[in-house]
Order: sequence, then structure tokens, then C-alpha cells
Amino acid sequence: MLYRIRKLNAVKQLLFTLLIAFSVIFVWRGLKGLMDIYLFPGNPVLSYSLSLLFGLLVLYVTHYWTKELA
Repeated sequence: MLYRIRKLNAVKQLLFTLLIAFSVIFVWRGLKGLMDIYLFPGNPVLSYSLSLLFGLLVLYVTHYWTKELA
């Protein structure tokens, strides 16, 4: 009986993990689509470059804040 409960919990954990993974992929796909439409749609190199720089800036700033809070 206990084995069935553990196995059921493992199956539920796997399904929940897959649900979260697909949700994250769908969010990023949606954001990428919106950015392709609205962020310099006629100039993909500029759009990608600014997106990359903004992402790196956010990562740098939040890493700095994390160090300051610790």
C-alpha cells in the first residue's frame, strides 16, 4: 500500500514538473512573439541586441542586489 502511495506521488510530481516546464516555455514563446512584433520589428539585429543587453543588465543588477542583501 505504501509503495502505491509513493509511486502515485512520484507520478504526480512528474506531471506537475512537466506542467511547469511547458508553462515556462509558453510564457517565453509568447514574450518572444510580442517582442518580435513591437520591439523594432523592421530591424531584428537591433531588437535582439537591445533584448540581450537589457537581459544582461537585469541579471547584473539583481546579482548585485543579492550580494548586498546577503
